[in-house]
Amino acid sequence: MKRFDLRRRTDRLDPETQYEEIARILATQEFPWDINQALSFALFRTYAVPTIGRLLFETGEFTERVQNRYDDTGLILDAVLEHGLTSDPGRAGIRRMNQMHGSYDISNDDMRYVLSTFVVIPARWIEDFGWRKLTRNEIVGSTNYYRALGKYMGIKEIPETFEAFEKFLDDYEREHFLFDLGGRAVADSTLDLLCTFPPNNLAPAALIKRFSWALMDDPLLDAFAYCRPSRLVRTLSRGALKARARLVRFYPVRTVPKFARDLPNIRSYPTGYEVEKLGTFPRTCPVQHTNGTVAPENTASRTALDA
Repeated sequence: MKRFDLRRRTDRLDPETQYEEIARILATQEFPWDINQALSFALFRTYAVPTIGRLLFETGEFTERVQNRYDDTGLILDAVLEHGLTSDPGRAGIRRMNQMHGSYDISNDDMRYVLSTFVVIPARWIEDFGWRKLTRNEIVGSTNYYRALGKYMGIKEIPETFEAFEKFLDDYEREHFLFDLGGRAVADSTLDLLCTFPPNNLAPAALIKRFSWALMDDPLLDAFAYCRPSRLVRTLSRGALKARARLVRFYPVRTVPKFARDLPNIRSYPTGYEVEKLGTFPRTCPVQHTNGTVAPENTASRTALDA
């Protein structure tokens, strides 16, 4: 395969009906490292919204078992991406998300915001640090993939276009980003985990954190009360990623898809896993599980999944 063959393939796909294939190619072949980094930063941004960051802190899952929660998030989303939204593994993954979210009082707006980060942040990351730009067809296809996922999650009033997602995200962050001790604790815990990932573990943790802060915008840094890096540090950090992009441009095309389970960062299940058993099972949920705990399921989402 030639270097731009995958781009030609995604541009021949219909973004209105073949969005799953477009999203799969982008995430597992064309930009696997970039999209993994971008989605990690997307989730990180959500901690700066106090109603999200505080909730995650109060569960204790993102401070005491952050590696497990990182792995579960990637593997659940992987099951949906790899097998499809309506496949058995995909439905199991969405059901697990709905059961966990249904355990807490999460507003529809917060859910829309989290969804919007998954749409917008990877596109912005690739615009800045990807080895090539996304085409319009790829942006529309990726947007439609997450719109479909959001519908199965029972999210209402989902933006219809990428531009609408961008506006919603920027407006929401402008209105809701605010310092919260819980959100800061979750952010600190996540950065500590990042320092353990290879090859980051070979460098001083302070250096990895400074590099990460240099990639964050000022409103995000301010929301966590992190110090703003100097212009020099920002230039060097961003320049390193841009230099990587120039090198990747000459790499051979990835012919074998790379999923989250193939990443060295995923470390919680060395002997394998079942999608149905990933994540948490809060005891307040009305759906019985074999391990003796229970978890609720969003009724609207269950109806959509079982239709």
